[in-house]
Amino acid sequence: MATTTANDPKNATVAGVMAALAALEDPKARAINERHGDEHGVNLTKLRALAKELKKNDDLAVELWATGDTAAQLVAALIMRPRAHDADRLDAMLREARGPKAQAWLVNYIVKKSPHAEALRERWMDDPDPVVASAGWVLTSERVNRKPEGLDLPGLLDVIDAQLKDAPERLQWAMNETLAYIGIENPDLRERALAIGERLGVLKDYPTPPGCTSPFAPIWITEIVRRNEQQ
Repeated sequence: MATTTANDPKNATVAGVMAALAALEDPKARAINERHGDEHGVNLTKLRALAKELKKNDDLAVELWATGDTAAQLVAALIMRPRAHDADRLDAMLREARGPKAQAWLVNYIVKKSPHAEALRERWMDDPDPVVASAGWVLTSERVNRKPEGLDLPGLLDVIDAQLKDAPERLQWAMNETLAYIGIENPDLRERALAIGERLGVLKDYPTPPGCTSPFAPIWITEIVRRNEQQ
């Protein structure tokens, strides 16, 4: 990909990357992506291959993110390093994310591995922007799974019980994930988590493909606990 100076990735430019992304534009991919709220037309396998050619490049990542182009932001998330960016920059990037996948990749690939993850979790949890708040809940789910010490799990269930039903979609999904993980990982709180899920009925009727686990928290909790007990 000569337009990205792939033979010399350190000298890759924003213009070159944008030209490469334009060359990868596929109307069918755009139609699929837009159905999921992502405004770009690049096949993700090809986008990942482009990022692999560019290698890690934090300066270029910052410039790509600033374009506001969804595909460019996805490339940026793949070529930046978690420890290269301070909390304020990561906060600004999250707020500038154009689509749900750009937000998800930033949180999962960068913020979760950043030394600022906990500070950002606390900053984002009660943010008035539900998209930003959803990122805080994603990080909370990570804490529930990996390092729950210090978390007020009953308090989190109180918040979920009060807010989950009427939360905007992306925030609702993230809060529902935390509800499920609390129930899965904490036998003493499992009955309460199941009861909250049953009473609120969030995602109860969500269409689930064969072989996949329903996102409805009571089914999700019960199935994963069953699998864990069989191991």
